[in-house]
Amino acid sequence: MSESTLRIGLVLPDVMGTYGDGGNALVLRQRALMRGIDAEIVQITLDDEVPDSLDVYTLGGAEDYAQRLATRHLTRYPGLQRAAAAGRPVLAICAAIQVLGHWYETSAGERVEGISLFDLTTAPQATRSIGELVTEPAVDGLQAPLSGFENHRGGTTLGSDARPLARVRHGVGNGVGDGTEGVIQGTALGTYMHGPALARNPELADHLLQRAMGVDSLSPLHLPQVERLRKERLAAGRRG
Repeated sequence: MSESTLRIGLVLPDVMGTYGDGGNALVLRQRALMRGIDAEIVQITLDDEVPDSLDVYTLGGAEDYAQRLATRHLTRYPGLQRAAAAGRPVLAICAAIQVLGHWYETSAGERVEGISLFDLTTAPQATRSIGELVTEPAVDGLQAPLSGFENHRGGTTLGSDARPLARVRHGVGNGVGDGTEGVIQGTALGTYMHGPALARNPELADHLLQRAMGVDSLSPLHLPQVERLRKERLAAGRRG
């Protein structure tokens, strides 16, 4: 970590917070605090430059106009790009995947340049993907199925430098017909799962914490209510 306190960046919650994905930063902080690790959330709004010195970064979903604002801001203040290049973990949810790619196409057919943190492009699908999503992770260190709620029209195609976060078991995922969901490139990862994703997938939350702290493992947390939530949501996804 950069300091004794784990610093969690909540990036542009004023424009990239449509679906409650700011909860992912809350989950990271709480899981750290429950282990006796000091942690704080640093909110980075359109009024702020993006620092490159935080330990982990989270970005949420948004609509077309908010995506444009986010893209302009991250281009003007490239602290996120520098942090990712230095190996700091980044979690991008839904529209944030598109902003962090090479380009995305709006519902009106206009192509908007992204910040190229991910080697991917996104164009609209014929129909919107809405519903429970269940996947099998394709990332070293993750074993438990992942679940979330997808609500997007983007079809995301990964380039050669990116690989999928997971393989779809129920739902749509990246929406390009190859069974992939999300993206991982270096220490940055993205997913179409809302929920918030880290509340529903504690193993993924701890994976990000381990990367942020530079450790191989964390003390386990026994939270029966979280396990009940996981079982209920996984069952709902498999029924869908």
